[in-house]
Amino acid sequence: MKKLRVGVVGVGHIGKNHARLYAEFPAAEFTAIYDTDAARARQISEEFHVRIAKSLSDFAEQVDAASIATPTNVHFEIGRDLLERGKHLLIEKPIAENTAHASELAALAAQRELVLQIGHVERFNPVLSALEQRLTHPRFIEAHRLSPYPNRSTDIGVVLDLMIHDLEIILHLVRSPVQTIDAVGVPVLSRGEDIANARLRFENGCVANVTSSRISPESMRKIRVFQEDAYLSLDYQNQSGEIYRRVGGKIEREEVEIEREEPLRRQLAAFIECASTGRAPKVSGFEATAALELAVEITKRIQL
Repeated sequence: MKKLRVGVVGVGHIGKNHARLYAEFPAAEFTAIYDTDAARARQISEEFHVRIAKSLSDFAEQVDAASIATPTNVHFEIGRDLLERGKHLLIEKPIAENTAHASELAALAAQRELVLQIGHVERFNPVLSALEQRLTHPRFIEAHRLSPYPNRSTDIGVVLDLMIHDLEIILHLVRSPVQTIDAVGVPVLSRGEDIANARLRFENGCVANVTSSRISPESMRKIRVFQEDAYLSLDYQNQSGEIYRRVGGKIEREEVEIEREEPLRRQLAAFIECASTGRAPKVSGFEATAALELAVEITKRIQL
């Protein structure tokens, strides 16, 4: 069977890691990169022994599937072009700048029967697998995602930059329409909000409290889920977790066993498998569009 030819558009901070992993996967052939920054493209080309495409059309001729790791404002233009050329895509989150563009990409991929996977990488964190195995009926969810100022992705606010990871996961876990949203956010170093909090109430009664900041002195990526019989506390960053259960009138703590692995490696391996077999991805364009719609609505509430 012929190996899937893969490539990366945009080899900056995130795209470089896509290139690193594609160069290691035996199941695919890493054939091309494309970046408008010639010096950066040359550096990645030399480091991972991959060809630099002269243009996006030249790139398309050399790949069957590709990661798009460019700034968000060009996701739609590049994604549409490559889908129209019949390429399977993994687009970094958020899928697009606005929900109309996101919906169009999702519909185009479905129409062309192409894999469109969106880079909500936390869905591939082994911590989430541990949570899903133990989850029955979440009643209250609390998520914190904090980081120092990134000096990248500042074209979007922290809701679209960081919080959207947790929003997508919460929609996946709760599986109920959002009933009400209360949100607050403050710009500090960027034009958009750098710290934000949203309280979501779902139609099934579950409540989620989500906090994101990119002006924190420390990094943190944690989620806590409360249900009738247990409380789960999980740390995405350290890939660790605990579960507390009520047993005979007492609360007992149990450490959650997690097999550690790099989430991005798992994500790209899954993309290669989906693109090779036609299997549906964990986070398709439609799921990513739902997360984007919620993130955009939260951003609107903040701006009121």
